[in-house]
Amino acid sequence: MQLKNASILVIDDDPDVLLAVRLLLKPQVKEVVTEKKPENIPALLSSKHFDLILLDMNFKSAINTGNEGFFWFSKIKEAKSDASVIMITAYGDIDLAIRALKEGAADFVVKPWHNEKLIETIKETLKSKGKNPLQIKESGISSELIGESEAMQEVFYIINKIAPTDANILILGENGTGKDLIAKAIHSRSLRAQKPFVKVDVGSLTESLFESELFGNKKGAFTDAREDRMGRFEGANGGTLFLDEIGNIFLHQQAKLLSVLQNRQVTRLGSNDPVPIDIRLICATNVSLKELANETRFRKDLIYRINTVEITVPPLRKRGRDIVLLANHFLKTYSNKYLKPEMELEERAIQKLCAYPFPGNVRELQYTIERAVIMADGPVLQARDLIFSPIESQTLLEADEKEVKLSELEKNTILKVIEKNNGNISKASKELGLTRAALYRRLSKYDIRYDI
Repeated sequence: MQLKNASILVIDDDPDVLLAVRLLLKPQVKEVVTEKKPENIPALLSSKHFDLILLDMNFKSAINTGNEGFFWFSKIKEAKSDASVIMITAYGDIDLAIRALKEGAADFVVKPWHNEKLIETIKETLKSKGKNPLQIKESGISSELIGESEAMQEVFYIINKIAPTDANILILGENGTGKDLIAKAIHSRSLRAQKPFVKVDVGSLTESLFESELFGNKKGAFTDAREDRMGRFEGANGGTLFLDEIGNIFLHQQAKLLSVLQNRQVTRLGSNDPVPIDIRLICATNVSLKELANETRFRKDLIYRINTVEITVPPLRKRGRDIVLLANHFLKTYSNKYLKPEMELEERAIQKLCAYPFPGNVRELQYTIERAVIMADGPVLQARDLIFSPIESQTLLEADEKEVKLSELEKNTILKVIEKNNGNISKASKELGLTRAALYRRLSKYDIRYDI
């Protein structure tokens, strides 16, 4: 449907927002109706037909729970209106907006919005009216980032919805899961796609290089500063800055980074002149959010600053048949690269791949297939051709050994404490800091039998 033929209803309790939207949309659409009181939604829907509704997520409540928005969204659905609904949300409520998308909203816009972005969102929503927003026909969203598993479809869905916004993104996941590919996919689908995409592995920067690499320096600022140098923030101006391994930087470095993000300006080393910056920030780490929440390791105010939306990338072992999909993709890639005839996987090779836990994730699978293609004697890749990384296998073995040692330590501690308390489970559980039920579960787990 074309924008000029659309009837649009806007519901927001802020009269300034209603006025701004009316002035913006009136020259572009057939009809725009604004309403301050959401209680009037049922009456409006029964008396008029709307093609699209812009609905605020928070009204009278002082707490931005989004519950009012969801309530009135449900009323729109109860009215059996065929209008597409775009949710209006505050900058910090992106998670609520994602929930709204899952419940059937067509899209969302973030206050304060760019007028061009709002118009584009409305156009796209009207254009795709009637289509299922959760439907993803492709097996991926780029030639490299592919997957058909439910876990990856969820990731692709979030990417497609969040990319056009300027929200800061935190990508979580184990090494080798493709966090950098996700960052690139977000940038390529953003309004900044034609601007620079600058990646920095901040975890590998030395103490002396951190500031000059990110913020730049003036000639003579330090011993090797032979000329003025632009930092990565300035280099990414107008585009996207991707800070990889953000969880590995020190607290004093975090403070400097936070200052730049809050003030939206950098000052080169050796200079007193701040330079304004306009970047979209994407960060990634293999450190869990629980570990980041430890304030002895990472500043909470910085977490909130970089984590408007988080994307958790699943490890390959939890992606099911994506292993075979990716293996065939790499098989085709490396067959072409090494001028081999078209190759395929035999059934036992597929079984071997699916049974392996891939501690190195997609990266390990890629290297495994590349090595197998090089060494294979024929067009059929056999199970014996698949040799997994000894480095990753050793890591897996060490993890298993560590788990066994911890289990033995726990078992021996329980035995000693029970012996110390002459078999009194109540006293033993109290000393161990466990409930009786929790201690009984551990006794069962380790097959420890006591006559009590």
